Amino acid sequence: MAALGAIEPVLAQPGNSVILGANRSDPNHPRRLLLYLHIPFCHRICPYCSFYKHTPGATAIGTFIDAMGMEAAKRIHQPVRTIYLGGGTPSMLSPGHLSRLFEALRARIDFSLLDEVTLEANPATFDVGKARLFRDLGVTRVSLGIQSFDREVLATLGREHSPEQAAASVGILREAGIPQVNIDLMFSIPGQSAAVWERTLERAVSLEPDHVSAYNLTYEEDTAFFESLRRGEVATDEDADSRLFHLADEFLTANGFDHYETSNYARPGARSTHNEGYWHGEDYLGLGPSAVSTVEHVRSRNVADTAAYTARVAAIGHAIDESEALDAEALRLERVALGLRTTQGIPLDLLDAAAGPRLEVLVSEGLARIEHGRLILIHRGRALVDPIAAELV
Repeated sequence: MAALGAIEPVLAQPGNSVILGANRSDPNHPRRLLLYLHIPFCHRICPYCSFYKHTPGATAIGTFIDAMGMEAAKRIHQPVRTIYLGGGTPSMLSPGHLSRLFEALRARIDFSLLDEVTLEANPATFDVGKARLFRDLGVTRVSLGIQSFDREVLATLGREHSPEQAAASVGILREAGIPQVNIDLMFSIPGQSAAVWERTLERAVSLEPDHVSAYNLTYEEDTAFFESLRRGEVATDEDADSRLFHLADEFLTANGFDHYETSNYARPGARSTHNEGYWHGEDYLGLGPSAVSTVEHVRSRNVADTAAYTARVAAIGHAIDESEALDAEALRLERVALGLRTTQGIPLDLLDAAAGPRLEVLVSEGLARIEHGRLILIHRGRALVDPIAAELV
């Protein structure tokens, strides 16, 4: 990340950056944190993923779990509202390691007060017995990193599961009693046609998930895909990106999903509470290597090295490597950039007078509407959220 205040999509956890202010005004109701745990281990390194991750081996997983428990004990000082285990591949942890981690969390957190506990999972890393353990540990939502139901696209992405495993994993989670299941999908992958993307959407909907996340592939530095782009082996196509974005929007909304954020669609009552907290500005605490926190207008990031992380936590109780106070202007920029991604939009008073002429153009071109003092992107504007945000600030 270029700076700790950088925007979309570079923070080391789902939900990315943050808008501050939504959960901090009433002194009679203590703020409740969003808690993120970064599990860096993967069986295989996907060529598109820029998050901090590595295969097991250099650091004993048990040592890492103990360090995360120690960090939780030292850094959780207020009530927690949601928990999100991301990575990496949290679902590849053994039953013993998962149980040990949740035991440490329960020592600091009252799970009966939580709104949501999400676990990211790879379809190839669990069976029904392990899925029942997820449920018994308190997981209420599993986010499946399926990405595609096309065999060739999965091979391009370096995924280790098959289309059949991906489909079966949804049924396994249902059988185990997991209350909510999300399917993660990706579009604009090299070699992926509109027809292939549509078939993946159809297969996903046929499995009756509660939530679908549909992400446009981005070429991030320090990934194999970025190097392919740099060498000219693949190319980006904004028009194709837009067509696939709108294909997903039309298909998923026609099938009863609410398109409530740029990349996210939910059945009624099944929005990601944790990620909505990011977009609406709640404080969040990140544990684990590379994890980012924003608490009381201070943003910090843990060291992005698992061995260094475990050593620092053992020595001083935390592994914070960078920290900065966010000023009012930084917060305003983030609030604009992230608020425009949601169906609530942003209050007009977040924009300065210089944005006025651009607002008129956005409305006249059918990219946005102004309603009850808020700017809300619509139609093609939703696919252009990042350049629109950049122009407005």
